Amino acid sequence: MNTSRNASDTTDAVHWSRYVILAVLLMLAWVLWSGYLKPLLLALGVLSSILVVYLDYRMRLKDTHFLDGRFLLRLVRYWGWLAREVLRSSLDVTRIVLSPKLPISPTVAEFQTRCDLATDQALLGNSITLTPGTLTLQIVNGHFVVHALTEAGARDILSGEMDRRVAALREG
Repeated sequence: MNTSRNASDTTDAVHWSRYVILAVLLMLAWVLWSGYLKPLLLALGVLSSILVVYLDYRMRLKDTHFLDGRFLLRLVRYWGWLAREVLRSSLDVTRIVLSPKLPISPTVAEFQTRCDLATDQALLGNSITLTPGTLTLQIVNGHFVVHALTEAGARDILSGEMDRRVAALREG
């Protein structure tokens, strides 16, 4: 009986430590993104972070594995890949816009994602929209509708590479 209580205590400690880590990460993000160190803004950042953590706790969101080391490593790798894609697409769009012939071929592409979780689908949709020349128009039950500036951009989306990489974030 004593071992089960210790296991429960350990689980609760891990559970609460994740919320503390989340609060600290949110506060750091607030400071880094705002760039202001005024007491009022710092206090608002702390209150906002605590409110988000409290709401996360009340909603009983079980998606806390984002704090696991392996997931964070995969996420950082994904961000690096996404940054390369954004840079590559930026250069492509710049080339297209500066071309005298303006070789665009607007295309709407549709696909079904491999991602089951709404958070993963949101990440995929935002990643598509962050990539210049593409825009996520609609997401319904994992079915994406995406606008692309060119047919080549639509083919890139339909190749499924971004979808595969987002889905791979959860695989252990």
